[in-house]
Amino acid sequence: MKKNYAAATQKKNQKKDVFSKLKPGIDPRLKKVFASIGVPKKQPFIADPFQLKALSAIDRGDCMVTAPTGAGKTWIAEQVIRKITREKGKAWYASPLKALSNSKYEEFSQIFGPENVGILTGDRKENVDASIIVGTTEILRNQLYDSMYRGETLSTDFVVLDEAHFLGDEDRGVVWEEIMIYLPPRIPILMLSATIGNARQIANWLSSIRGRKCIVIEEKNRPVPLFPLFIHPSGTLLPLLSPQSGNQKKKLDKKVAAYAYGKRPALLAPPNKLPPFGQILNILKKYKLLPAIFFLKSRADCNAAIEFCSENIIAGGSRKELLSRRIYELSEESPHILNHKQIGELEHLAVAAHHSGQLPNWKLLIETLMTEGLLDAVFATSTVAAGVNFPARTVVFLNSDRFNGREFLPLNPTEFHQMTGRAGRRGKDHIGFLLAVPGKFMDIPLVAKLISSAPSPIFSQIKTTFSMVLNLLLSHSPEQIEDLLEKSFASYLIAKEKEKKISSRVFDQSKSFLRQSFRDRLNFLMETGYVTEDGKLTDDGEWASQLRIDQPLLIAEGFKLELFPQNDPARLAAMITLFVNEREADDRFKKTELPAKFTGDFFRVKTGLTPFAKLMYERGFDVRPLFMRPALTIFEWASGKTWDQVLKTSELADGDLAMLVLRTADNLRHIRSLRDVFPRAAENAGKAIELILRDPVIAY
Repeated sequence: MKKNYAAATQKKNQKKDVFSKLKPGIDPRLKKVFASIGVPKKQPFIADPFQLKALSAIDRGDCMVTAPTGAGKTWIAEQVIRKITREKGKAWYASPLKALSNSKYEEFSQIFGPENVGILTGDRKENVDASIIVGTTEILRNQLYDSMYRGETLSTDFVVLDEAHFLGDEDRGVVWEEIMIYLPPRIPILMLSATIGNARQIANWLSSIRGRKCIVIEEKNRPVPLFPLFIHPSGTLLPLLSPQSGNQKKKLDKKVAAYAYGKRPALLAPPNKLPPFGQILNILKKYKLLPAIFFLKSRADCNAAIEFCSENIIAGGSRKELLSRRIYELSEESPHILNHKQIGELEHLAVAAHHSGQLPNWKLLIETLMTEGLLDAVFATSTVAAGVNFPARTVVFLNSDRFNGREFLPLNPTEFHQMTGRAGRRGKDHIGFLLAVPGKFMDIPLVAKLISSAPSPIFSQIKTTFSMVLNLLLSHSPEQIEDLLEKSFASYLIAKEKEKKISSRVFDQSKSFLRQSFRDRLNFLMETGYVTEDGKLTDDGEWASQLRIDQPLLIAEGFKLELFPQNDPARLAAMITLFVNEREADDRFKKTELPAKFTGDFFRVKTGLTPFAKLMYERGFDVRPLFMRPALTIFEWASGKTWDQVLKTSELADGDLAMLVLRTADNLRHIRSLRDVFPRAAENAGKAIELILRDPVIAY
């Protein structure tokens, strides 16, 4: 930490200070609004009507609660869990992300006592016999597979599915749908979400397949009102919308409309440049609009943004001391954090970047400091909206589109509401704010429209995978599996379309595709010796079913053909990474850079699996190429090289490398479960997990 940080930073950023000075100001109409800014007085908790209605609904059936972020959805789950555990029952709380599961585990441990709460996320497995289990949806789905195989019912009396809108997630929605289909009707489900546009449609589907009513409880009022603002390039804050009454559509304020529809409106920054964040922060600080979350387009923009905040030096005093102390306290178990290249900005400027390219421990540090009110601003990509829980007084939009992993698309209502849900902290704010910043990628009329738009509907993402087919064949015949697929949300939507007598060739094709997709996988499993002709798993099929991972068949073939190095943990981890990596990699190496054993392993696996991979491809299944660089990275990491050394080999960002390690560990856990069939590989898979899950990968 540099003592002369302020001077060094200002000198460093002199070349970047190309902006004309903004003149802080507000439209006179905002004076009354800003007068309401402040911290509410503490009051005794009184349950809202929607919360009480939800508690009553759970006594009568399943329940889906849709309410804005911070409205108190989790309180409903807490009350039901308290009642069930008081009656000696058990409860399961499932969330989509490990970080959210970890947070909820800590929260529930404080509420119910640590001896009564367990966690299952893959990375963590603690107190698994507790009356309350918190975990990821994938773990819950896997437990349902196991209970069906054993002919037993799941050992719980209540299931909470938090962030239920993940049902519509393109990649992971299938897991949520499987849970809803497989879960025994005796176990009530409580679904919680801030953003589902067709909640009643989903509830009707659930009622039809579970034989018990699913009651929808909707709450549309935000616990902290949202006021939209616009910052003019001059530095003046304006109301974004014109005053409206009744149910009229929101319209742009006249002054904002004049700017938005002008021929050549002034910009806050030159094209393809970032705006003067330091000056914007000063304006927000002057009018008590901090802390703020700035949503930016990319990781690079988030990292660059904090370099423009050199004027935000924290003056000496208790806040500065508290921030420094908390940074050191939270870094004790992960000293790597103190070497982070952004630690200076964090400690001296109270600003931080937060995105998926960063290490888990760094992100956790930022989230904790923001939650504790020690930061002025976080510059984040839109993924932070769904992935963490640290609201701010103001959320700042610089773009009206979002990168979905493939392309930039305009924000939809669900994404927008997820992001604005972070504005306004219950118990800390009377009012929250949205600030629209004009720029090349900001469609101001679209933002105005999104403010009053209902959340988007979500649709079925059901699809068959080899892992699904293998696991269902443990306890079902092929005919029974087709019946299960008929219970899908997709099939329900198709049936409803037919009831309306609407010609829907697309829906019919979707239903036919689902059935054919299952049969194609079943036939391939028969052809390759995992399933018998009468639809039962062979011995190979039974152990392969335990590989609940993305590419179970290729890894299973690798074990059948004895291609993997089973006696060396580092080499085994490296070869498993081949089936985890989804990114293209540059595999150009000098021969001297490659260990001989590693090279031999790689080409033995690649050559040995080529016939099987070719057969998969010929039968119409996707086959990913195997890249050497990610595998070499994990080999070096498991062999004891430092994080900085393997970063150089990987050519990845910190967060991407951490994710590669964590996903490799997930795959190794499934191999560890094969101890009855491959005892040496299982033992060394366990050793490999210990080798690769070390600081700075693991978030404490």
